This record gives sequence, structure tokens and C-alpha cells, in this order.
Amino acid sequence: MSIYAIGDIQGCYIELLELLNEINFDERNDQLWFAGDIINRGAMSLDCIEFAMSLGKNATTVLGNHDLHMLAVVAGMRPQHRKDTFEEIIKSEHADQIYSWLRRQHLMVHDKETGFAMVHAGLPPQWSLGQALELARETRAMINSDEFEDFLPEMYGNEPESWSDNLQDISRHRFVINAFTRMRYIDNNCAMNFSEKGAPGSQGETLIPWFSHPDRKTKDTKIIFGHWSTVTLGNFKNFDELNVYPLDTGCIWGGELTALRLEDQKLFSVPSRQVKS
Repeated sequence: MSIYAIGDIQGCYIELLELLNEINFDERNDQLWFAGDIINRGAMSLDCIEFAMSLGKNATTVLGNHDLHMLAVVAGMRPQHRKDTFEEIIKSEHADQIYSWLRRQHLMVHDKETGFAMVHAGLPPQWSLGQALELARETRAMINSDEFEDFLPEMYGNEPESWSDNLQDISRHRFVINAFTRMRYIDNNCAMNFSEKGAPGSQGETLIPWFSHPDRKTKDTKIIFGHWSTVTLGNFKNFDELNVYPLDTGCIWGGELTALRLEDQKLFSVPSRQVKS
């Protein structure tokens, strides 16, 4: 049995099928980890999410910012963006099952046997592995409860930028969701910065990628993440040294769709079939 982690699919279903063929995926024996943002921007979001759902226990998924965005739109708490492509999901006869499935997915997973953890975006350096997993469980439980509808109007916002163990309720859940699904850069005091989105090397001089903080408590944990399609294009190349495995290689933007085989850290990629605008 092999476990393959796959970066942001974002509705690129044809590329997903080609990637599964490239890795000789056997759904009877192999498992897939999806690093979030299965949907949106690409034209075949419904096919992508229905495939992930069809795998049952053979698939493990973490929520991405696009997945949460769709849930907020469906609840009437956010308007659709001009480039959103999940209307087919909303109109599907299985829409309710899809929403329910999404709300049950993880914010972070960890496999003790392989030593890998996976999030969509990042981990604050001051969180230990145990603390991060506990916070992920705590906020996941909220998302899958009646409390989620009350939280949705308050989910969006950049505050608080810094973690405190004293954070409670809305502020606590918002920070956790922002860390797991949106973060890229932090400053010297570990405050999250959401305005910088470019490749490492393009940011302001006071900012660093979240994974390069010298005192990061999870530096001995192998961390898979997506979300940051330009991260491998910058001047930062020593990902292995920091035990991080970025898998968003920009398929929706004309790059590639990438999978990582956990057992030997081998990468597999297929080219994007998306029409460049």
C-alpha cells in the first residue's frame, strides 16, 4: 500500500485522472491525501469533489480556503466571486451531501507511521505538533456543528494576526482557520501577514515564510502543504532541510498537478491542461 499526497486540484479533473494514471493508483490498496482546494477556479469542480467522496476511507482531505469560501457562499454569508466555478456543485442534486461531507473534513492530519502531517497552508512556528492537532480538532468540531452557521459571518478577517493561548471563541477559531488555510508569511514576532503572496524573495524585508522560522516547534515533523503556488519559484530551495513538502505547483495557472509518495518522498507531476487566459 502507498499513500500519495496531491496538491491543490482546483477543479482540474482531467489532470487528476492523468496523475492517478501516472502513479498507477489502485484504490483497493492505495490511499490519497488531498491538500485542500479540491474545488474552484477549474471547470470540473463537481467531478473532483465527487471523486474524492467516492473513495471513502481511502481518501483523507484537509479543507482549503476555496472549500470554506464555497460553504460561506452557500450559507449566504459571502457573494460569489467572478472567477468562482462551483455553480455546478450548488445546482447538483447531491449538493446537500457535498456540503455535509466538506464540513466533516480535517484542518490537519498526521500519520504516526510515516511521520507526515498535512495542512492546506501553514503552521504558526510557536505551535507544537500536539497543540496544532488539538486546535485542528477543536475548530473542526465547530465547523461540523450548529455553531458553524453563527461563526460564518465572523470567519473572514485578518485579526488576530498573532497567536495567544488566551484567544477564545470567534477570535480563536478565526486565527486557527487563517493559519491552516491562508498563511504564507510571518514577521519576526510570528504575526501572520496576508498581503504578501509572491514567491519567497519577493516579500518585504521584515517577513519570512512560515516554515523558515528558526524556532519552529514542528521542524522535526514532515509537513505537506499546498495553497502557495509560487513558493517553489522563488529563491528558497532547501525545503527538504526544513522537512516541508510544498505540493501546489499551480495546475490551475498552467503549471503542473503534483503528487508525493510518502514512503520514499518521490514526486510525480503531470502538466496542466488549462487554457491560459
